[in-house]
Amino acid sequence: MNLMLIAKADETLVLQPGDARIAHICGVLGMKPGDCFDVGAENGPRGKARIVSNDASGMVLAMEWGGPPRRLLGVSLIVGLCRPQTMRKVLREAPALGVPEIFVAKCLRGEPAYAASSLWTGSEWSDLLRLGTEQAFSTFVPVLSHHDSLAAALDAVRGAEVVALDNYEATVPLAKWRRGGAGVKTVLCIGPERGWDGPERDVLRERGCTLAHLGPRVLRTETAMIAGVSLVAALSGEWDSLKE
Repeated sequence: MNLMLIAKADETLVLQPGDARIAHICGVLGMKPGDCFDVGAENGPRGKARIVSNDASGMVLAMEWGGPPRRLLGVSLIVGLCRPQTMRKVLREAPALGVPEIFVAKCLRGEPAYAASSLWTGSEWSDLLRLGTEQAFSTFVPVLSHHDSLAAALDAVRGAEVVALDNYEATVPLAKWRRGGAGVKTVLCIGPERGWDGPERDVLRERGCTLAHLGPRVLRTETAMIAGVSLVAALSGEWDSLKE
């Protein structure tokens, strides 16, 4: 935990006995009353939390809020619904990279039953997004939405420049792709583990999307996501500066 993310920018916070964050603060970070650590309000400012007390009644924290968080990338993500163990990795790493929006789409080669996983029926998916945000020392948690098809997900990003990773019919290496213009929202599409089906490629072409590849090797979905987002961000000038 590089930063502890909390719901809002209150002046004080009481962590109740048994809260796993207390065990992390004391056991992993080795902190005690009087010590300070980094904290952030969800989609708000960052600051410092000072441990006022820690006893049987819980841990009391006093907050001092500072500047804004790290800005997000101008690169959103459409990802085909994958196995829960794969999606868990995507949901943790995408916010760490700074992806602002994640559109999860049911695809023709995916398994519809994955949507009924406990990953989605409980709070696990949102917990993973928060963990990725904390890892990046940020406070912006990506907005996630579900869509019944790739076409529906593309409808949700109309007006954006879309590039889709494809191992079989790509026309350009992603390393040679260039964004059409400054200020244009960019969306990277990644299919499920078995890739796009023919009709989905047709939809991508009809919508004017670029089919690009990451080279001759077949990558895991989560690896392709990290490599793809990183390349698109770099090629779009998102990482030209290390400033906030």
